[in-house]
Amino acid sequence: MTENGTTPADSATRPVRVNSWNGWDPLRHVVVGRADNAVVQAPEPAVRRDFPDDGFPLGTYGPMPAEMTAEANEQLDNFAEMLRRRGIRVDRPTPVDFSRQVATPDWTQDSMSGCMPPRDLLLTVGNEILEATMSYRSRWFEYLCYRPLLQGLFDADENMRWEAAPKPRLTDASYRPGFWDTYNTLETEEQLARVRDYDLVLTEAEPLFDAADVARFGKDLFVQLSFVTNRSGYQWLKRHFPDYRVHAVTSTNTHPLHIDATWVPLRPGLVLHCGERLADAELMEFFQRNDWEIIEAVQPASWDHPPKLSYCSPWLAGNMLNLGPNTLCIEEKEVALADQLSSYGFEVVPVPFRAVGPFGGGLHCATFDIERDGELEDYFPRRYGRF
Repeated sequence: MTENGTTPADSATRPVRVNSWNGWDPLRHVVVGRADNAVVQAPEPAVRRDFPDDGFPLGTYGPMPAEMTAEANEQLDNFAEMLRRRGIRVDRPTPVDFSRQVATPDWTQDSMSGCMPPRDLLLTVGNEILEATMSYRSRWFEYLCYRPLLQGLFDADENMRWEAAPKPRLTDASYRPGFWDTYNTLETEEQLARVRDYDLVLTEAEPLFDAADVARFGKDLFVQLSFVTNRSGYQWLKRHFPDYRVHAVTSTNTHPLHIDATWVPLRPGLVLHCGERLADAELMEFFQRNDWEIIEAVQPASWDHPPKLSYCSPWLAGNMLNLGPNTLCIEEKEVALADQLSSYGFEVVPVPFRAVGPFGGGLHCATFDIERDGELEDYFPRRYGRF
């Protein structure tokens, strides 16, 4: 018997149901990504990859090394099997040939990316699964990897809502020209000012957002403005979910990219916060007035040698998966973080996952939940400021 009251046999025989309102209710059904066919993306306006010490200097692209792909897939497969042993149903995406050139009438892109981080693309809110827009041309067609799975869920659950945000055109009008030529040369305070003012790589020509920039807390959804999510994307989400309170948030992060290692829901009344990416004072006060304790995460484990071809920061440590309100999957090398959270009564499940980072993130990035026990609840009865 597992924490969520199931056995491995149950997971195969339970009716399929799309239902997930937050990030901590007992997990019953999840998708785990794959590293197959992943590539270092070809140049494009939204992102730059520059790994001169790893064989991919700026402007070059191509398949991830075979030995790295094999190691990442081994860790992903072992993680998926561990979840199954705990009685959780696990599905996987269907990779395509990401090395292929792709095009729309507006642009041609010399490669795609991969399908390791399903959290970037797919957002479950209640009985709805929403496909995000994405803002990288290399990820425009990534939804194809999940269409067989989503079709199966739609066929199996008559109450499932299957939605897709408007596919963006991603013309040059969606990006600020020359952004990357100047941004990384700016002083930290100037970068932070541009984050606060949302003066980043994306324009407001069309709604753009990644699903991983949305943190779900029942009735409240917190949308981080970032390198991949613009104000128009936030407004689209706000209109799409009229029965929810949808909030735009930022932090003191010079390179914001997804909220799920910065402001991490643990269970009702408890949220983990990356102390080097301070949330604005109004957000902190809003949580405190609603009797939430904010834990400042300990420093992540030292990366003496950052993983080859990785664009993730050491704060990927906070990118964890809740199996239930008292159980957390954490990367095995993050011992200090595990000890910190154990002191709050959590069972910590250490998971070897460092090899997966270069393929798009950590344990939360590598998953998206289809079903958790529980119902929609309001965890923030008190209003404060813009919240």
